Amino acid sequence: MAETAKAKKPVKFLKDVSTEMKRVSWPNRKELTKYTVVVSVTVIFISIFFAIADFGISSLIRLITG
Repeated sequence: MAETAKAKKPVKFLKDVSTEMKRVSWPNRKELTKYTVVVSVTVIFISIFFAIADFGISSLIRLITG
């Protein structure tokens, strides 16, 4: 009996996931484009920041070690 309860858990989980996915408020095309631009700009900004920080730290280490 315990085996059948374990076997039903994944099926129940997938049914619950399906129910929750129907409740999700999905973004429309305009919102999706806006969010994509925001994420892309943020990733580019962070990449540039870390590239500059890496260059600065590398230059400092090269200066100290000769």
